[in-house]
Amino acid sequence: MTILVIARNTFKEAVRDRILYLLFFFSALTIGLARVLAVLTVGDRVKVVKDVGLASIGFFGALMAILIGTGLVYKEIEKRTIFTLISKPIRRAEFLLGKFCGLVLTLAVMIGAMTVVFLFVVFLHTGAFESRMLLAVFFIFLELVLLTAVAILFSSFSTPILSALFALSFYLIGHFSWSIETLIKKTAPGTGRVILRIIATILPDLENFNIKTEVVQNLPLPGTLWLGAVGYSVVYTAFVLLLAVVIFRRRDFV
Repeated sequence: MTILVIARNTFKEAVRDRILYLLFFFSALTIGLARVLAVLTVGDRVKVVKDVGLASIGFFGALMAILIGTGLVYKEIEKRTIFTLISKPIRRAEFLLGKFCGLVLTLAVMIGAMTVVFLFVVFLHTGAFESRMLLAVFFIFLELVLLTAVAILFSSFSTPILSALFALSFYLIGHFSWSIETLIKKTAPGTGRVILRIIATILPDLENFNIKTEVVQNLPLPGTLWLGAVGYSVVYTAFVLLLAVVIFRRRDFV
């Protein structure tokens, strides 16, 4: 019950943040401009609109998660309201989980709004409702849930600026982790390959949620794709949140 109360208050606080609407405006503008870009591009215009639209939802959704998530805990500390909260029968774990759930709810609403704009633009090109696009959006949302947990983790012990840089680095590394696999294949068997394998295991692989190409190109999707992506998101998110709770419990606000 406490988590739900904190989540509701976090949602109300987040939707009043001007940066949220600024990012939504730019995402909608980018999706709309995809029509212009499609006209100037040689090839399948519909695929260009879909590619740009999905990329916009993912990118601006990530910015929302990072910029808002990294300041949630810090704002409570800066305003000294954290002292009032921890003096009440509220566990620090409940506080963090409430913040996390509130931001996830905020992202769900904003991603939903961006998706409506995106599907409308696609409809103008195809004259049909592209339900397959919803699958790609769902996978983007799974990625953003994990990124939200990461933002909460960094905000539990660092300043908003550093937290944003750390979270952004996590996002970029997660989408370029495939390069480590390439490096592993080119490394001779031995200690070096073992170390690289350990690093590859620890680092996030956000490409697990990237099915834009398959969806846009109407390629077949493996039947186990859902289970793998959802499982990866749930396990990794739970691990990050657990780490955030451990760190936050040991933090001294005096």
